[in-house]
Amino acid sequence: MKPEQIYQELKDLAEKLGITVSEQNLRKTGISVKSGICKVKEKQLFIMDKHKSIHKKNVILISCLKELPHEDIYVVPVVRELISKPEDTVKKEEGTKTKEKKQKAERAEADI
Repeated sequence: MKPEQIYQELKDLAEKLGITVSEQNLRKTGISVKSGICKVKEKQLFIMDKHKSIHKKNVILISCLKELPHEDIYVVPVVRELISKPEDTVKKEEGTKTKEKKQKAERAEADI
């Protein structure tokens, strides 16, 4: 499954849990701000830095969702597996996939 598809599945799971995922430009704030979950007017909101790579977005969202009760909600098996793994394993796997994708693109460019 492509990282973009995984990210969409993670956002869908968050919505099922009553959490709205919003991508924002956190660089404009002028203060040190990180992506994460918060409560605004009694609604749960996950604010994601839109400048993060898709890999980092997945890792950040997985680390949040794994702490929430999601066992009774249908989740695509690939995503459920990622959520149930230890966080450092997810970071390594997602990083390896991104690195492999870059290498494949570089090889394709070299062939042209």
